[in-house]
Order: sequence, then structure tokens, then C-alpha cells
Amino acid sequence: MTLVQSPPTNALPIITWQKLPDDFVLPDEPVESNIQPLLAAALGESLELAGLIIESMLIASNFGLCACVGDKTVVKAPDWVYVPSVHPLPVGGIRRSYTPNVEGDKPSVVMEFISATEGGEYSINPHYSYGKWFFYEQILRIPVYVIFHPQIGVLEVYFLVDGKYQKQPPDQNQRFFIEALDLSLGIWTGRKAEIDGHWLRWWDKSGNLLPWGSELVAQERQRAEQAEAKAFRLAEKLREMGLNPEDI
Repeated sequence: MTLVQSPPTNALPIITWQKLPDDFVLPDEPVESNIQPLLAAALGESLELAGLIIESMLIASNFGLCACVGDKTVVKAPDWVYVPSVHPLPVGGIRRSYTPNVEGDKPSVVMEFISATEGGEYSINPHYSYGKWFFYEQILRIPVYVIFHPQIGVLEVYFLVDGKYQKQPPDQNQRFFIEALDLSLGIWTGRKAEIDGHWLRWWDKSGNLLPWGSELVAQERQRAEQAEAKAFRLAEKLREMGLNPEDI
């Protein structure tokens, strides 16, 4: 099945959407630093623990997004991508890449995490193999493009407005509301996975931070310790009154 998209006004060749054959050799783009997969995993972890991930979604990292532009197949692998709804795979099927429109919705959000060496996240190269910015904006037309500089703690969020990405200002809490997820995205500075640094985190509409698993464990431990301390104080008070706590 092939769907055809009308060429945009920038004179791109015809864009078509074709699922890649199983034997297509995907470009091998190594992760540029150890923090990139940790950042991506942390974003997904908090969504999962909050019960916000459903089976029909696609949330992935360093995962190929595909389009055919003219006679060329173009694949870019963002550091994090969110697709609200994809077609289910057959039992035992494996998704090696994703072609919008043919395999489900187009992505709503893509993110790039910049390492010490910029990897073309700002590139508007309009020729094959196309810059990442150009690919997301003009070919895939993804509504939200996030660029995060973890080393310096700078977060940039761009919305697609009239066919062009426009940089968005943060709110009073220095966060950005992402409508597709009904959550706000911002920077949290602290420690995770034995690494101190700047992390991307989600907040709900009430301003509550979506926790990680380690934070939930710490909260539960704190509640247990508080309950134990309360029980100890109560027992001491009963003994002062001449009562045996075990008899009550």
C-alpha cells in the first residue's frame, strides 16, 4: 500500500509513504553519549508508572522514521518519539522502523538530545539526505520538535505553525505544555542512575511531577518509616499510662 502526499511549495520531489521491506538495511547511527538513552528511558518510565501508556501508542528512542522522497528512502532516528496511535503488529511481529500514514498516525512529538558534538539537529539542508530539522518540519510535518542540551540544561520547544517551526516561550514555571500528551515538559536537575545532571521530566496539569520508580520506592519507604515511628510513639504513650500496647 502506498499513500501519496502532494508536494509542498518548496519544490520537494513527490513524497510517498511506503513500509520498508523486512530486508531493508537501516542506517546505523550510534548513540553519541551514554546520557541519551538514559534521558529517553526516564521519559518513558514516568509515563508508564503514571498509567499513561496504552498499547496502541508508539514511544521509542533512536528509532527510524521513514519517508520516500522522489526515488530516495529517507530514514532519521530521533532520540525520542511519540506516536499516539499505530496499527497493531501480527503476533510475534517486530517493528524495526516506522512509516507514518501507512503504519498509523504521524508522530506528534520528536526529541533530539544534543551531545558535545551537534549532530545536525538544527540542519535545514533541503537536499538528500536532508537535515533533521528539515525532515521533521517539511517532510514528516511533526507538530512538536524538542531540542534538549543536557550538558548545559537548555530546553527548546518548537511548534509547527503555518508549516514552519516556531520557538515557544516557557510558562512561569519554565515548562512547556505538550497538548498531545496533556502534560508539561521541563528540566529537573538532580541525580538518577548514579548521574548528577539535567533531566527532562513530565508534570501534570495540577503541577505534580510524574515520579520515577526509584522515587516511588523512596516515598513508600518514607511512609513506612513514618507509620513505624507513629506506632512507636503511641506505644510509648500507652506504657506511660500504665497500659500494655500488646493488650490493646
